[in-house]
Parts: sequence; structure tokens; C-alpha cells
Amino acid sequence: MTSWLRTYGCVPPCLLLCSLVLCVCAEASRPGDSACWSPSVSSCTDCLRRGPQCAWCFKEDFLEGAASNSRCDLPANLLKKGCGQEFMEQSEVKVEVNATISSTQVSPQDISITLTPGAEASFIVAVKQLERYPVDLYYLVDVSASMQENLDHLKTVGVALSLRMTEHSSDLWLGFGSFVDKPVSPYINVHPSKINNPCSDYEIRCRPAHGFHHVLSMTGNMSEFTRVIKRQRISGNMDTPEGGLDAMLQAAVCQRAVGWRPEAKRLLLLMTDQPSHLALDSRLAGIVTPHDGLCHLENNVYTGSTKMDHPSVGQLSDKLLENHIYSIFAVEKQQYQWYEELVRLLPGSHLGKLGLFQAPNLIDLVVDAYKTLLSEVAVAVSVEDEAVSRYWVSVSPICPNGSTVKEQSCSGVQPDQTVYFNITIGLRSCPDGGQDEDVTVMVHPVGYNESTVVRVHSKCGCSCGSSRRCHDNGQSTCSNGTNLDQSLTDWDGENSNWNCKADGSDVDCSGRGFCDCGRCVCEQSRLGTVYGKYCEKDDFSCPYYDGLLCGGRGMCVLGECVCEDGWTGDSCKCPSSTSTCQAPGGLVCSGQGKCVCGKCVCDDSRYSGSFCERCPACQSTCQSYWKCVDCHLSHGLTQTEGGICNNTCAPLVGYTDDVSGQTGDMWIQCMYISNNNCRYRFLTGSNSGQAQLHISTRAECASTGRVVGYFLSVCALTVLCGLVVVAVSRLLVQKRHWSPGDPTEDTDYHCNVKDLSYIPTTNEKTVTYRRDRPPDHPVEMHIQLPKMPLGDPWRC
Repeated sequence: MTSWLRTYGCVPPCLLLCSLVLCVCAEASRPGDSACWSPSVSSCTDCLRRGPQCAWCFKEDFLEGAASNSRCDLPANLLKKGCGQEFMEQSEVKVEVNATISSTQVSPQDISITLTPGAEASFIVAVKQLERYPVDLYYLVDVSASMQENLDHLKTVGVALSLRMTEHSSDLWLGFGSFVDKPVSPYINVHPSKINNPCSDYEIRCRPAHGFHHVLSMTGNMSEFTRVIKRQRISGNMDTPEGGLDAMLQAAVCQRAVGWRPEAKRLLLLMTDQPSHLALDSRLAGIVTPHDGLCHLENNVYTGSTKMDHPSVGQLSDKLLENHIYSIFAVEKQQYQWYEELVRLLPGSHLGKLGLFQAPNLIDLVVDAYKTLLSEVAVAVSVEDEAVSRYWVSVSPICPNGSTVKEQSCSGVQPDQTVYFNITIGLRSCPDGGQDEDVTVMVHPVGYNESTVVRVHSKCGCSCGSSRRCHDNGQSTCSNGTNLDQSLTDWDGENSNWNCKADGSDVDCSGRGFCDCGRCVCEQSRLGTVYGKYCEKDDFSCPYYDGLLCGGRGMCVLGECVCEDGWTGDSCKCPSSTSTCQAPGGLVCSGQGKCVCGKCVCDDSRYSGSFCERCPACQSTCQSYWKCVDCHLSHGLTQTEGGICNNTCAPLVGYTDDVSGQTGDMWIQCMYISNNNCRYRFLTGSNSGQAQLHISTRAECASTGRVVGYFLSVCALTVLCGLVVVAVSRLLVQKRHWSPGDPTEDTDYHCNVKDLSYIPTTNEKTVTYRRDRPPDHPVEMHIQLPKMPLGDPWRC
């Protein structure tokens, strides 16, 4: 093809088509090309980015003269091409679990992972549901004017709820906080008379509007909770939505002020009759600073209400997960649909619909929500914001009943049951600079005060051993004059190609490359890799089988196929196992041949068949053993009595109860009939090249009486048939010689005296029948016929 281009400057259509087909076939047949090989790969980093299955060979003299992308391949292929395991840079995946940290609900709690681009690692996180938890319940109540009646109902909730929760919790603590809205216009009336008392128009004393006011920290004193509730007063604002999400975030992150207990299940109950403001709503008041997600309480009052925007739903979700808090929404029917959409975005949340905020209704809501939330076990995985785009996470739970659900949670989990989560973390790419980095991934079981910390180390660079041959910088051109072989120090421009010709050849680089500074740079062929000091080697000049190089079961190295395990031959077409040559009896080729390339080749030309089991020209195996069998039958069928026959018979003889059903390629079933008409079955065959004979001790004999009766029956039937034939023949003869209508013949026949002397008085006949056996018992039958009366006419 190259010569055609040089001569004519174009490619014939037929050759172009053939070359395209050949290139496609060759490219498809090269193992590893589709995954690792690429013309753009020029360094170790480029190679490992092709996928975790690829490896880079940094051996100094590996595939000398070949392009640098030939160093990137599957580890198995590199090993066959001569690159040792110690010279390979591969994707590294490690998972190490720190078992020194103990836990009761979530395990393990500390995991370290090492990943390379394109690689992934999996691990299991177990979450156990305990039987009884301490419970912290924080009431976050909307105290706007419309909630006056509902606030009065709370005064009797504390004691009753404490008694009810004793069935499910070992210890219940309660806390309380209130909210209205941001105390800025246009959310509230900023007239001086309205700021301190929003209800002045109604001659009612109200509290000033506030974003969040923490009133009572967690306490187990139900009397104190009731006393605080009774002192609460309502407030007022201008617009319909309230600042509920702003207050929820403060109640979640201000753990020290609220008094959340580390060991308790944390419930945050929001009570309101209106929807809540969302992020960006504060721009109406000129507040554009996003919420920082931190606690801003001074004297239990939220000071950031007039400085920062409302939190986003995603930010609130992260803070609830981070602080292990379940959220419960108690809303009136008119707002149920709005909060129903909100709950879908907040993991570990529950929504209750209440007509009136009366004590029994609230108690039922809290208890039902607690049982529902605890019976559903879920996890949330969070990655650092700056690295979230470079990683992907997959979560697959295994529920206690053994089922695997598509969602990230299991429902109906009972106390003392464990849910297992199979979590996979993968690295898409390295940072822009390509440097290694460490990222922390948190696995949060929703509502649990324990988490799993996953420390991910991304390995983005290559060390390539001491040679540091990570890039294609080993082959230099003459222009820079560096990194040349010592043998080329006397190179000059006039004889630049003297070191590129093999002995006896006048072609540079075997015609498959070009000479650069006295060194061959081999061409990149679409058929495969060309390499060697003179480009004399390649990985595609090997035998083909079924249209595939090395039969698709090996790779070409130095012109010879290096077969995969289980195959052999010059084109890897022969299985190395002899299982295909084993006869049903277990012997290879029935012990009469050798297994060659998966097929039997018989040693003796008389044998044939797939397992050399047939031999039509051989003497009948059964007849050759009759004398031996007769000897054993004569001396008795026991090992002691038949011992003398074992000395005279060629085979080893054994005795068995039954040989039926044991025929096959290795054993032949035969029969021997003794002098007393008894049949004996025996098996002939060979094992490990030694003949064997197995005689059955069961005989099939016919009794003498049955034989005699059989022959008598045959004789009687023969006589009866003869009499019938004689009678019929006589009738036919009489009918032919006499006819009643013939006038020429007299009907009566008168015998004379001479004739009468020949008429016997009695006709007697004796018939004797004999059998071959026994000879001394002939069978005789006597038949007597009376003579004809004289007065009767004689008819001839």
C-alpha cells in the first residue's frame, strides 16, 4: 500500500475497501485496544485516565522503538509482552476500615479509601435499630395572632404526652421556642406604636414580632414545661407566610442553647397555620445576604433575622441531617398541600393534618410520627461542595427481610433489627491541576446520632518507579541533542542512518519506520504494534484461526501466539484439557489412544470412534472368555473355589450379584449358556490397561418338565394337522372321480369274491415321532379305523 501511494499518489477503490475492512477486523481483534489503546495516550496519567483496568509499563527497554501509547494496555497483555509486574503503574483501589472505634447503632464509623480516576470502591454500613431510645422533643410554635386558640391547647400537652411516650421511650425531655417573622418591613408594621405592640389596635397586649425566640431548653420537668407554656403570649405580623424555616434552622444548629442530648432521638415539632417564607423572599426587605447556616442567638433571641436571607430548603435539609434531627409538621388542613411538597425535600420528616391543635390530637400525632420515623431507616451521603462534581455515590439497602429496594431506605424495621447499606463511591476525574487530593464523605443515617466518616484519597499522579518513565521523554530528536544512547555519541549528520539497518539489510528500520538520530522510530500500524531496534517485531504476524488472530484466545508476541490458560497450539485452537477425550468410563481415549488437540488419536489402526472404543476387526471379546467362565462355573463361584481358574485365565476375575445395566464404552456385557441350559452373564473390559472379568452369580435356568411338555405339545399339534390334511385330500379325490349326474357310470359297485378277500376287517396305522433329546423316550401314537360294512357301496 505504501509503495502504491509513493508511485501513483492515490489508492485504488478496491484496495481502499479491503484495507478498511482489514483495519476494522484487526482493530476489533486486538485485546485491550477498545479500553486502553488510544493515539492520544502519551503518559502514565493519560493511560490511567482511560479506566481502572488499564496499566502503564515504565520498563526502560519495553517494546523498543514503539510509540509511547504501546506502553498502555491491560495488565495481562503487558505481562505477556514482557513487562513484569514490578514495572507496571496501575489504578490503585484500597478500602481500609478502622475497627478501633466502637459503636452501638452505626458501624463502621471510620473508613479510608484510595481511588484513581474511573475507579470505584464499595463498602457496607450497618444501621441497627435499638429497642428504646431517650427522646428530645422541641416544640417550635407559630405565635402569630391567628394561633391564639392553638397556643391555649398546648398548656395540657406536656404531662399527658410524657405518660403516653413511656410506652415507647425510656426518657422524654421537652423544650419550647416561638417564631413569627422577620421584624422588618414589609413583614411587620414598622409604625412606632406597632413595633412593641402589634395588637394595639385591638387593645390587646402582644409580644413584639421576632424571627426566633428560644424559650425553654430541654428538660424532663413536665411542670416547668407547662408553666412556661402558660406564660406565652401571641404576636402579630403583616403578610401571610411566616418565618418557620428560619426558626427551624436555628433550633437545629444551636445545640448548646437548645440542649439537645447526644444519645437521644431528636424530634423537632413545627406548629403553624400558614406557609413559610423561602430563600430569596427577603429581597422584598432589602436583605440579600445568604444564610450562613450558623447559630446566631444572643440572650436566646435570633439576631441574624434582619441581616440574612431565609435558608434554602437544601440548606435546611443538610443541617437537619448533620444534627440528627427528625422534623414533624403539625399544620391545619388548609396548608396541608403546601407542606406536603416541602416534606418530600426533607429526609426524615413527617406531616400531620390537624383540624384543631387540641392536646389529644397533638399527642397522637407525636406518637404516630415517632413510630413511623423509627421504623423507616435511611441514609444520606454528602460530599464536600468543592469536590461534589468529581465523585458519584450509589446506595443500595438490604432490608431485614432480605429484600433489596431501589430507594435509599427500608420501611417497617423493628427494634433490634439491622439494615445494611451497600455504598459505592467512584471518582470521575481528578482536579484540574492533576494533583492528589483528600476528600471527606459523610454517611448520615437519618435521625441517628452516629455517622460514618469516609476519607477518600484520590491518586491522580504516577510514580513510575525509579526510572520515572511516566512520559514519552525517552526518545529524543537530534535537535535538542539530549538523552541519546551512548552508542550514538559519534553520530554525524552524513551517516545518520548507519545504526538503523539490520545486518544484511539495506532498508532502514525494516521498511516499517524511519531513522531519527541513529535510532528507529517505528510506524504506528492499524494492524497492531511495530517495535524492536530495527522495527523487526510486531504483535500481529501470527497464525489466524476462525478469522481471529491466535483464535481470539491469546496474543501475538514475537511472531508466536501466547495462549490464554486452557488453550494451546500454534494458533491457540486446541484445548489443553483432556476432558473432551474422556470416555464415559473415565479413561482417556478408552486407553487405546492419545488426546491431541481435544480429539482422540488411536494407537492401533483397528480402533475407531470418538473415544477409540470400536474395534470391528478384533476377535469377539465374549467368545474369548467362554473357557475361562466355564472353568469358574465348574469350580464354584467363590473366590476360594475359583482361585485355580485365576491362575489359568488371563484376566482378573471377580464376582458380582448383578451386571445388568453396566454396559458402556469401557465394559461389554456377554452371556454364557452351560450344558444344563443355564445362562450366566459376565462383563469384560479393562482398567488402567489391565483386562478384567466380572461374572454374575445369578443363573437363569429352565426346568426339565417345562421342556418335555413343550415338545409333547408340538408333537400332538403336528399329528392333528396331518389328520386334517388326509381327510381333506380324500374328500377332494372322491369328488373328482364321482358325480351323481353321470349316466355312463353305475351308482352301485358289486364286489366279486376276489375283491372281498382284499377288504380288511380293521385298518390299523402306527405313527412314531421322535425327539432329538432325550433319545430314549420316543412317543408313539396308534390309530385304528373300523372296516366298512359289506352292504355299503364302495366308492373309488
